[in-house]
Amino acid sequence: VPVNGKPLIVYHLEKLSAIGIKDVVINISYLADQIRDALGDGKKFDLNIIYSYEPEVLETGGGIVQALPLLGDEPFLVISSDIYTDYPYENLLALCHPEAGGIHRRISLGDNCLAHLILVPNPPFHPEGDFSLDSTGRISNTPAYTYANLGVYHPDLFRDCSPGKYPLGPLLRKAADLHLLTGDIYKGIWYNVGTYEELEKLEQFAKGNG
Repeated sequence: VPVNGKPLIVYHLEKLSAIGIKDVVINISYLADQIRDALGDGKKFDLNIIYSYEPEVLETGGGIVQALPLLGDEPFLVISSDIYTDYPYENLLALCHPEAGGIHRRISLGDNCLAHLILVPNPPFHPEGDFSLDSTGRISNTPAYTYANLGVYHPDLFRDCSPGKYPLGPLLRKAADLHLLTGDIYKGIWYNVGTYEELEKLEQFAKGNG
């Protein structure tokens, strides 16, 4: 999907490369060959792209579970390719390194936090929201903000998951009930391109901002 003449996914790849990410796993199914042909092995972005092909679309949860063998044992970033944001990805990268302080300690242990999610104010197409955040940074299932499809996940979140087709939402809600999710609220630029209407809004924004 092009935005201002550039595929939406390329915005993410360029930002990841700029902060020093080297290895990227991309889940593909529909139009898989077209995506492979467009992005290649990632060298033009100074990245190493590995593809996790789904003969049947496995949805957001099943797709991550299938890709786990390619992701290793450490926390990893998860970014939906159909969002556009100016959120600083380096903030998430800092959560993945043992030498990082602060919130990383809640991520790296894997016993009292299994994911750190970025939340945004509810957009018009999702007014009910997904989660809320308490004063300690813990996420609960009281809907107040929308999950931005952007976060850091510990592999242990998926420890008991079986291969198959299923969404990520119920898994996150279960973890939230167990107080195993942390988060941040971001009020900067964020679009979720799920409809032509949202794509048009993003196009207009991108044209006005170069």
